[in-house]
Amino acid sequence: MDFASGVCFMWLCACLVFSKPTLRKDRVYHEPEVNPRPIEENNGDHKYDHEAFLGKEEATTFDQLTPEESKERLGKIVERIDADHDGHVTLNELKAWIKRVQKRYVYENVAKVWADYDANKDNKIAWDEYKQATYGYFLANPEEYEQATGQFSFKKMLPRDERRFRMADLDGDLAANREEFTSFLHPEDFEHMKDIVVIETLEDIDKNEDGFVDEDEYIEDMFTHEEGVPEPDWVKTERDQFSDFRDTNKDGKMDKEEIRRWILPQDYDHALAEARHLMYESDLDKDEVLSKEEILENWNMFVGSQATNYGEDLVRRHEEL
Repeated sequence: MDFASGVCFMWLCACLVFSKPTLRKDRVYHEPEVNPRPIEENNGDHKYDHEAFLGKEEATTFDQLTPEESKERLGKIVERIDADHDGHVTLNELKAWIKRVQKRYVYENVAKVWADYDANKDNKIAWDEYKQATYGYFLANPEEYEQATGQFSFKKMLPRDERRFRMADLDGDLAANREEFTSFLHPEDFEHMKDIVVIETLEDIDKNEDGFVDEDEYIEDMFTHEEGVPEPDWVKTERDQFSDFRDTNKDGKMDKEEIRRWILPQDYDHALAEARHLMYESDLDKDEVLSKEEILENWNMFVGSQATNYGEDLVRRHEEL
């Protein structure tokens, strides 16, 4: 490969990574931002709650506020959580807010790249705009493209992108608004896009193209065999995982439903679990809804403030002197 072709190949790789993760090795999609609740409550400092309720970056910002400022901002947040404006926060409203916080990073990512694709600045991204921004150079230079791409297949990547774009384009106008474009770039976070995540995963791993993923294909997706080198222990563990848990109907391969259960686990709803926890700890009158007063009464669990502990430390040290 000469220098020009090498540059083209690197440009394509960067473009594909920049555009969206159509090929990925970390197959299992977890809830963004928030890890499962720890068994112990972090010594009562509520750090997990703060990050679940606010997001990591916003939680750090709140740490720098005084208690008064934290309560004031929390009060404004409560008004946004109360979607029907009835003066109470329900479990579903709290869960919806936490899920929104979890997705915030996704929308921020889309905001960063939006201008690169919205060429005519009409606040929509047409399929032709995306295609031109992502594949334009190679569409104009097909011979150079074929020389530079190597393992990447133009004939596969472009139709694959178009298929995903059309699925994200709910109104069928071939122009994505921000929500549609977000679901195009991050399909794993949108219910109506889950099928395409499963299909693309199957296409990536199913080397013999029989419509299933067998054990060897499953292992090959995460481990490259070298002649004369034995498989490490973790690969044996993954083989056991395949036979014991992935292949649920025990036919020696995974179909689409088994792939879905593997990469899009639904057995634990982190947002719902956190919402129930916050509700239980703050619902003083046990009426199964939270008033603004109840939330502000327990403000330190929701948002907290390092300034509180810092101020108390200063007072304690002054008294000790």
